[in-house]
Amino acid sequence: MTTSPSPLGAFLRYVASGGPSKSGLPARVLDQIQQREAASERLIGWVQISVVLFFATLYSIAPRATGATGDNFVPGVLAVYFAFTVLRLALSYRIALPRWVLVLSIGVDVALLCGLIFSFHLQYDQPAAFYLKTPTLLYMFIFIAVRTLRFDPRFVLATGVVAATGWLALVAYALMSDMGEMAVTRDYVAYLTSNSILIGAEIDKMLTILGVTAILTLAQYRGRQVLFDAIRSHAAAQDLQQFFAPDVARSITASEVLPGAGHGEVRQAAILFVDVRAFTATAEKMPPERVMGILARYQEVALQVIEQNGGQVDKFLGDGILATFGAVQGSATYAADALRAAHGVIVAMEAARPDFAALGWPRAFDIGASVACGNVTVGVVGARGRLEFTVIGNAVNLAAKLESANKTQGTRALTDAASLSLAVAQGYDALPLDTRAAQRIAGLARPVDVVVLA
Repeated sequence: MTTSPSPLGAFLRYVASGGPSKSGLPARVLDQIQQREAASERLIGWVQISVVLFFATLYSIAPRATGATGDNFVPGVLAVYFAFTVLRLALSYRIALPRWVLVLSIGVDVALLCGLIFSFHLQYDQPAAFYLKTPTLLYMFIFIAVRTLRFDPRFVLATGVVAATGWLALVAYALMSDMGEMAVTRDYVAYLTSNSILIGAEIDKMLTILGVTAILTLAQYRGRQVLFDAIRSHAAAQDLQQFFAPDVARSITASEVLPGAGHGEVRQAAILFVDVRAFTATAEKMPPERVMGILARYQEVALQVIEQNGGQVDKFLGDGILATFGAVQGSATYAADALRAAHGVIVAMEAARPDFAALGWPRAFDIGASVACGNVTVGVVGARGRLEFTVIGNAVNLAAKLESANKTQGTRALTDAASLSLAVAQGYDALPLDTRAAQRIAGLARPVDVVVLA
């Protein structure tokens, strides 16, 4: 019989694991998290170097404090810390730093600062309680805060605990070593004007270190969950762009309200259909992996031409392609762009025939294309849990029928006279091969004046 973990045990495991679990996250999301953690570690190194350089500059230009009779350890401590930080930063650009290096770095940070504070009673030949009043303690908070740049609360917590432990050791040493020369006092004036130790003041310092650590750690646990969610959403948005045209993906991810089924708007656009001749019959006799390789090459060539002419692929329909011009992103030359793309796809496929032959296509790789312009409704169709961004309208239907008519017309690319007239008005200047008036097109109720593009 299994027992559920106690709330305290679950909390401790949550703290030890650094907050939200990475289990269940896709590998690509984990990779992005690791990249950001590595970048954060480099940023921490640069901040620490900046702090050292600032402190060294301040130390070099500030007037020297009088009263020092012993050795000055500050330059040596700064030099050692600077060398260690540079080494750590250089390593972070070459490898992902292991956790023991990060923990060691925390220990070095606190040890060098505590050593610097400890050196003051030797430098000024004063009882150890003298260093308890040094403002250098404030740098401890910088070391704690800089760990928040990694978005891993365990390092913030570890730095705070090590810092509190280091300061407690300094207080303990002062109490044990100076009792013959000073006293523990409750008089605040005596504390400020002598080498007496005010226990309440040291408790306040400890509580401040631990309090700041606790607050930043809590913020980090909350922030880490936000970070994971943000990276997951960012990865999803990037993946979305592989399944949608970039403009479509941006319109979805940037929308203040997620479009739902039935959401749409009417726009003037051009529709391009592309289809491979005899693809199904030929592909049935070929191995599936070879068919998919040929299909991928065909779609790659077509997509490049379509995007170069300002179009977006709405969907891949097996060996067919439906592309739009001016539907997702408004355009003043959508008709001209679509006709240029139709002609360009034909030319590009002819140039790529050696590629298809090398991939195993047993015949000439021929395609048909068609363009139709008009009002289309751009929007979302489907039901809850399964939505699709698409275009619908008479122009879509006309383009599909014209593409099929290539077979009966003995052509490779067709459009209608109205679409050609609109394209010419938008700057299209290529001469059509032929104009055929009042053609009966299968699936259309009325004859259409068709224009042969190729």
